[in-house]
Amino acid sequence: MLAFAIETAIHAGKSTLETFQKGNTITLKEDDSPVTAADQRAETLIRQAIAKKYPNHGIFGEEEGKSGSQSERWVIDPIDGTKSFVAGVPLYATLLSFEVDDEAQVGVCYFPALNELLYAEKGGGCFWQDDSCQVIQKPDISQLVLSLGAPNILRRQGRLDSALELGEKFLAVRTWTDAYGHALVATGRIPAMLDPRVEPYDISALTLIIREAGGKCMNSAGQNPGPDAISICPELEEMILAAMNP
Repeated sequence: MLAFAIETAIHAGKSTLETFQKGNTITLKEDDSPVTAADQRAETLIRQAIAKKYPNHGIFGEEEGKSGSQSERWVIDPIDGTKSFVAGVPLYATLLSFEVDDEAQVGVCYFPALNELLYAEKGGGCFWQDDSCQVIQKPDISQLVLSLGAPNILRRQGRLDSALELGEKFLAVRTWTDAYGHALVATGRIPAMLDPRVEPYDISALTLIIREAGGKCMNSAGQNPGPDAISICPELEEMILAAMNP
C-alpha cells in the first residue's frame, strides 16, 4: 500500500509540472481558496488509480470531496500550496495518505518541482529520498529557524504578536508555508513550523510523517491537528504551546 501511495503521488505530482510556471487560471471555490485545472487533473489521476487498485476504499479529496466508506479511506491533496504553484514557487506538494478510522497508516509527501519525496508507514519510521530521517535532537533554537505560515491569519487569530515574540528566540523567522514547512521539521532542517489553519487533507499525511520522524504534530491545544497545526521537536512543546495561546 505504501508503494502504491508513493507511485501514485509521484505520477500525479509530475502531471502538475505540465503547466507549472507556464500560466495558470485560478478559480475561487466557495471558501475563497484557489483551484486550478492542474489541481483537478492531479486529483482525478489519483482517484482513478485508487478505483482500479482499491475499489472498496473510500476517498476524501480536496477538490472532489468524499466518496465511499470513510472508515478506510485515501486522503488526497493534489496540490498543497496552490498559491505557491500559481506564483511559480516550487514549494508545493502532492499529499496522499491512507487512513483507518481517521488515523493515517501510510503517508506520502512529494514536491514535484523539487523532485523531493518524504514518506512514512505507521511504526516504520520516516524516509526522505529513501534515507531515514528524524527531527532535530536537542535543538539550540538560537541557531535555528522558525517557520510561520500565513501571518495574516495569525493576525486575525490574535496570535501574530506572540508568534513574532517567540521568533525573537530563534536565529530567524521565515514563512515557508504549507507542506514544505512541515517537511523541513521532519527532515531535521528546522525545529518548528506553526501553521495557523489546516484542513484534514492538508495535514493527514504530514501528521504521520512528522510523528514517525520522532516529532510532534498537534494543534494549539496540544491535541490532534485541526483547525491549526504545529510540527515541532518534542523538547519545544511547552514553549510553543504557550506562545500559541497568548
